[in-house]
Amino acid sequence: MKRFSGVITALVTPFLNGKVDFASIEKLVIDQLSSGVQGFVINGTTAESPTLSAVERAEIFAFIKKRVPKNFPLIMGSGSNSTAQSIIDSKESEKIGADAVLLVVPYYNKPPQRGLLQHFTSIASAIHIPAILYNVPGRTITSLELDTIKKLNEHPNIIGIKEASGNVAFAKQIRESCGNEFLLLSGDDATYDDFMAAGGDGVISVASHVIPKAFLQKNATQYLSLINLLFVEANPIPVKMALYLQGILQSAELRLPLVQLSTQATEKLKAEMQNKGLIK
Repeated sequence: MKRFSGVITALVTPFLNGKVDFASIEKLVIDQLSSGVQGFVINGTTAESPTLSAVERAEIFAFIKKRVPKNFPLIMGSGSNSTAQSIIDSKESEKIGADAVLLVVPYYNKPPQRGLLQHFTSIASAIHIPAILYNVPGRTITSLELDTIKKLNEHPNIIGIKEASGNVAFAKQIRESCGNEFLLLSGDDATYDDFMAAGGDGVISVASHVIPKAFLQKNATQYLSLINLLFVEANPIPVKMALYLQGILQSAELRLPLVQLSTQATEKLKAEMQNKGLIK
């Protein structure tokens, strides 16, 4: 379980003229590895997973796998609001070499807690690699309740949770209820420092694309104004612009329905990055 602790970056998917930009992926991976981050999530929300084809997902994973150290953790996002499709995608993730899967709470169809229990249990039972729950009610509306998390913790393949509600008190309850062996990762960059103080094991981060050392040194609070700007529009719109401004991505391009950061927000982001010495 502790293999998946620490600072894990939920990687963006760079695009250039509508295609996956592998040159920018390589540059991003090299930059991230040199910074000392301790794992990657591929095909997560930040990767614009709904817009990626199965072929693209496999190609991106294989490309990154070849460029990271042998034991560097690679977690594949394979959750959706269809249990059957999530099982297919999780099995495929295992087949191509993922070390674990990240399973988001089903969105849009709003299942009750007993449905969530069956959903995650069915997926975890269909694979032989660890599964990490992903609670992000800001995107999914439905949220995992503490009692459901406790029950899911009994499954041998479910090793932890990415808790992205921003509710540090809830994270503390999870730690107290599920014990120290249950992996507790933050999914909310703005509350990371408090989350760690409440018993967290690490973070699956967006802002670590731009300020990885702030998370590695557990002093992200000093960058709170920048972190807030990285979420001024839907993720990954701002972080792609930040990576473009840093010269890591060739383009800040996204796939519809997401579009590039507004001019006004870009100027604010640029000014704050200059203020923090991240760009000239």
